[in-house]
Amino acid sequence: MSADRYEKGMKKFKEIHGSIAKATVDSLKDVSPELGKFVTEFAFGDIYSRPGLDLKTRQMLTIASLTTLGSAPLQLKSHIKGALNVGCTKQEIVEVLLQMAVYAGFPASMNAMYAAKEVFKEREAKAKKK
Repeated sequence: MSADRYEKGMKKFKEIHGSIAKATVDSLKDVSPELGKFVTEFAFGDIYSRPGLDLKTRQMLTIASLTTLGSAPLQLKSHIKGALNVGCTKQEIVEVLLQMAVYAGFPASMNAMYAAKEVFKEREAKAKKK
């Protein structure tokens, strides 16, 4: 069952994050391969694969949560990219981050907005190169 769970999780991880999914798991192999396995199986295999919410909604909720935490800028940028990959628009992401000013405070919202700005800029630069 564990192999099936891992495969299911990796499929969902790749659907959201593309090639970064495998790179993320691989980057943990030398220090904690278990963490890559846990993230893949639990977060993406068990949670993100559940019915009831589409991936756009799940990504917007994740962005809101990471903004509120205020302590995970790498994961926030990764999930902003993932949100764009599954169909969220820049405007939807900006609205989520703006909404978080009410609940997480202006500094958290502003930091998240700067992270989004970086992601949007990177994406535009890549699109121009194609």
